[in-house]
Amino acid sequence: MATDRRDGSARQSTERRKPLPPLDYLLAFEAAADNMSFAGAARQINISETAISRKVRLLEAHFGLPFFTRGHRSIELTPYGREFLARIAPAIEMLREASDDALKTSKNRPVVLAATNSVASLWLTPRLHQFRRENKHLSIMLIASDIDDECLAGTVDLAILRGDGNWKGFDSHLVFGETIFPVCSPDFLADHPEASDVNSLAAAPLIEVSSSHTEWMNWKGWLERVGAKAHRLERTALFNTYPLSVQAAVDGVGVALGWGHLVDQFLAEGKLVRPLGDTQVRTRFGYYLLTPQNHPAFPSLIEVSDWLMSVSAARTRYGEPDIETP
Repeated sequence: MATDRRDGSARQSTERRKPLPPLDYLLAFEAAADNMSFAGAARQINISETAISRKVRLLEAHFGLPFFTRGHRSIELTPYGREFLARIAPAIEMLREASDDALKTSKNRPVVLAATNSVASLWLTPRLHQFRRENKHLSIMLIASDIDDECLAGTVDLAILRGDGNWKGFDSHLVFGETIFPVCSPDFLADHPEASDVNSLAAAPLIEVSSSHTEWMNWKGWLERVGAKAHRLERTALFNTYPLSVQAAVDGVGVALGWGHLVDQFLAEGKLVRPLGDTQVRTRFGYYLLTPQNHPAFPSLIEVSDWLMSVSAARTRYGEPDIETP
């Protein structure tokens, strides 16, 4: 007997789960009933009168019931139509309220933005004050990490990473390219004039960064790219993060490799100078804004993404490099 009850319950459950008509059919029917006109319904939900008429006919065909009596220039609800409208109107209103609540929640949701330590501290953070002033309704949760897997975690909405633009499962947009040149403080250059000669630079106190990324440009690689001697390097300091190396250069510790756009603010303020002038190396890499392809977009995410790309569009454009790496 228990088996029979379970079987009966399963049959009842299956019967309750008959296919629902598409929501756009229901909305077309509701609009037509509100306006008592297919033309009025078309204006209300901004689709053609023909489309309204077709959706209503498909809804009637779905149930096998006539919901409207159609005249030459008018329509009128049938008893079936009036009863159906009374049953579905509260449900549609509940859907609208739920949709409005979800939109409000998404607008207030912080955008989780991940970036490398260098981009987060040298490029993003100086711009967040302006962003907050212009977008008080938005908030950003910033995650700084040089571990790619952390920046590409499923909880991250947007990421800015260095690479060639190809990340599986992500859409990428170039924020800025990779142009590299020596930088030091004005006082350091005055005390070490040899830093202004590319062939003597290797003997000057140099600031190096230790990186697990094998393609990261170091002093030996940079000097070789510009055809300078790099047999004996005078490394004064070695840091494990790029922002520390930039601060050391500002403090007069030595000459660091400057990444264009990451050191622009220090150059503009006169805290750093380029001892070799326009001599620079450009690589095939760049910094890209990444959006997960399987990540649902929400309004604040789109606004933050658009803001980042607008900042990118206004960036300084470096001239043609003396050396371009393969």
